[in-house]
Amino acid sequence: GIDDNFFELGGHSLLATRLISRVRATLELELPVRSLFETPTVAGLTEQLVYAGAARPALRPFQRPERIPLSFAQRRLWFLYRLEGPSPTYNIPLALRLSGPLDCTALEAALGDLLKRHESLRTLFPESEGTPYQLIVKPADAGPMLRVLPVAKATLDKALSAASRHSFDLVNEIPLRAELFALSPNEHVLVLVLHHIASDGWSTAPLARDLARAYAARCQGKVLQLPALPVQYADYTLWQEQLLGSETDPESVIGRQIAFWKKTLEGLPEELELPTDRPRSAKASYRGETVPLHIGADLHGRLALLAREHQVSLFMVLQAALATLLTRLGAGTDIPIGSPIAGRTDSALEESVGFFVNTLVLRTDTSANPTFGELLARVRSTNLAAYSHQDLPFERLVELLNPARSLNRHPLFQVMLAFQNTPEVRLEVPGVVATPEPLRFESAKFDLSFNLDEQYSAEGAPKGMQGVIQYSSDLFEPSTIEAMARRLERLLETVAADANQPIGRLELLEPEEREQILAQWNDTSRALLPVTLPALFEAQVQRSPEASALVFEEQTLSYRELNLRANRLAHFLIGQGIGPESLVALYLPRSIEMVVSLLAVLKAGAAYLPLDPDYPPERLAYVLRDAQPACVLTTAQVAARLPDKPPRLLLEDPTTLSALSRSLDIDPTDGQRTHPLVPQHPAYVIYTSGSGGQPKGVVIEHRNLANYLLWSHQTFYRHWEGGSPAVHSIGFDGLVTTLFGPLVAGQVLVLLPPGNEAETLGSARAGGSPYSLLKLTPSHLKLLNQALEISGARSPTKALMIGGEALVPGDVAFWQRRFATVRLIDHYGPTEATVGCCSFEITDAVAEAGSIPIGRPIWNTRVYVLDGNLQAVPVGVPGELYIAGAGLARGYLKRPGLSAERFVADPYGAPGTRMYRTGDLGRWRTEGVLDFLGRADQQLKIRGFRIEPGEIEAALLS
Repeated sequence: GIDDNFFELGGHSLLATRLISRVRATLELELPVRSLFETPTVAGLTEQLVYAGAARPALRPFQRPERIPLSFAQRRLWFLYRLEGPSPTYNIPLALRLSGPLDCTALEAALGDLLKRHESLRTLFPESEGTPYQLIVKPADAGPMLRVLPVAKATLDKALSAASRHSFDLVNEIPLRAELFALSPNEHVLVLVLHHIASDGWSTAPLARDLARAYAARCQGKVLQLPALPVQYADYTLWQEQLLGSETDPESVIGRQIAFWKKTLEGLPEELELPTDRPRSAKASYRGETVPLHIGADLHGRLALLAREHQVSLFMVLQAALATLLTRLGAGTDIPIGSPIAGRTDSALEESVGFFVNTLVLRTDTSANPTFGELLARVRSTNLAAYSHQDLPFERLVELLNPARSLNRHPLFQVMLAFQNTPEVRLEVPGVVATPEPLRFESAKFDLSFNLDEQYSAEGAPKGMQGVIQYSSDLFEPSTIEAMARRLERLLETVAADANQPIGRLELLEPEEREQILAQWNDTSRALLPVTLPALFEAQVQRSPEASALVFEEQTLSYRELNLRANRLAHFLIGQGIGPESLVALYLPRSIEMVVSLLAVLKAGAAYLPLDPDYPPERLAYVLRDAQPACVLTTAQVAARLPDKPPRLLLEDPTTLSALSRSLDIDPTDGQRTHPLVPQHPAYVIYTSGSGGQPKGVVIEHRNLANYLLWSHQTFYRHWEGGSPAVHSIGFDGLVTTLFGPLVAGQVLVLLPPGNEAETLGSARAGGSPYSLLKLTPSHLKLLNQALEISGARSPTKALMIGGEALVPGDVAFWQRRFATVRLIDHYGPTEATVGCCSFEITDAVAEAGSIPIGRPIWNTRVYVLDGNLQAVPVGVPGELYIAGAGLARGYLKRPGLSAERFVADPYGAPGTRMYRTGDLGRWRTEGVLDFLGRADQQLKIRGFRIEPGEIEAALLS
């Protein structure tokens, strides 16, 4: 009736365009598509006619020029053809299984009738002086139309694939190719392959109807008699230019639409950041595969209801869901999606075969975490405006916007969504049962193409949606796309149940995947007794009192000697009122005194504040002013650079030495300390660079440090007896590993003379076996590699840990070639997570793969990859790294606001637990290891591209 809703009856955006064209042809009035969405009934639309303007010029046959130009759409395909040569990328294959007695002669004649009826199917595309034109050949000159080939059933798929991938020579070959595979006398498969330059998806239905009619007539010895088509494709080409008008006229159709699209697509990202499995190559191969996409009948019905409630089409629901999915998979909040629109804006084109389809760039704004219902309203507004400006050919739009061209991606968008954009193809042939034969898609014009068709019962009830995701196999693994299909269905289920949820809170992960990412891959629990660093060290002194503990130049201290010296200084500090929660600065060069002082401060119960003697005066003054330590332990060698405050203690001063000689040399007890020392007390404070320009002090507690050292002991030191060299500055927390690691393992700590560490390590270690563990930054490693290359010496270590900077394969290639038995470890972690929270042992295969993971969490540590709404992201999707667990620092010294901002509640841990927001980007690999992707706050955007300076640096270095 006149009050029935167009969309409830199965109408959609593309049928809406056809309805409006019927109104134009019948009533000679021009209605915008928006009118149908706002009043989707006959009664409502009738009221809108009062405001309708005069219809635009109707399509009619034109006087043909000597050389018929190409349409805008054809020009782009011609350009790609000339650029890349013949290719199957833009083929439209159609395969039908014909069961029953088939008259092959009649079928070939019927194909000839098809050519006579549709000029587009017998058009060549030569060029003159560099300009292509349409050359319509006579049917008789089109050549033999049907190749009949015997094919065994076992090889049918191979034959279908080969036929579908035919590469057309557009200059000399008509854009239709027909092959008939004879499986048996009464079983055939007909394959029609059209080039997109002469056809589109909507063309297949009239083409099949005409072929069926022509075959029926030929079987009866007749020639098909149909009313002539109102126009041919060449007429459309000439009419298109007349309709659109001059681009220089701002009031012309094309002038107004150019202005609209330029404004609408201003600042569009040139490349959508998709969670690809492989980086883009310099040139796309267009190789593709598909995975099925299925929406059940129940969900189909609920989505249709959702569309009606929000006065949108079902396509708009799918578009909003797809944009949400892409946003949640790391693509950002500015999501351009391509969508085909039939382009048959005049009713004269409904039975024509040709390249009429146009592509709209539907830009979806998912920013500010809207509810799904709010997003639907945005999509509706965007799409209705686009439908009202659908005449500007996509190809011309690309030319006008002139985005940076690339051979490895589609311009303006890389994701396509096509929904019910073609009528069902039916070939009703007398005496023969025709059924569609599935074809395997082996090409992909886009990174991703979501193709869905909805089905209804005879009573009009939703029966479900069937389709495929066609994807670039250059970029994606099948498993990634299969997971994407599951996520889309899960998301649709969720919004169908409740469209009022913010899109950032919609659950994408399946329960098993969520369990794997959050629990299984973070199952690092190890039972450890509460302990402090002095207790660990003193226990080792009891086990090996006479073993060498510390070596510097010609000096060597045993564990007993080192402990006695540290005890005397500790008791002296206790006597000065220094104890737990006190802070003592160390401003010392690399020396025996530096290690004695570190241990003494810790034994007194205080935390040490390391100050690098190479600090600039401004930084040194700032740190001391900000931290306000009780005193500074230093020597006359460097003390002159210190500001007047706080008070300093010169370790070599006679007064100090005299006092130390009278001090106790036994291990301090809690009764002697100012307060009992517990694992929750600070062990050290290290200042790191701050985003605001000023460094900030990170407070690490004894329990944090103990967890890390016990992990490193179990992982490295228990395997060998070689100790470690200390090569880093005292102000760098990377020193902690090799400073305290040997001392709680009964091994020797070797302090290398500052300034020539690489040369020292690069020469054969005098009189001893290799170290147990050497820790370097990639920058230091390059220097060591050079020294080893020159000296030809053996490896200085059994295990090499690299941390502090992003690591690339080139950094370790030298070691893999020269020292195959050395364990190579990539170690990641911010200062706020106690030195390192992830570790990965590098193999040759991993290094050769092109990137080195940061690995898995260490003991009692959890690492999450989360989006901006603190939701866990799927495997392979970039997100921010958050760290929780035993290594988490207390916070920032005297910065409660900053601490609250960076150390936030852990939504996945026990009540009251925290996690640290690193500002680093990462992602999970399928095998449960983490990739480091750079700093979130160092990203640059150039023409919409997300650029990581670190990645550029890594690529240049490798």
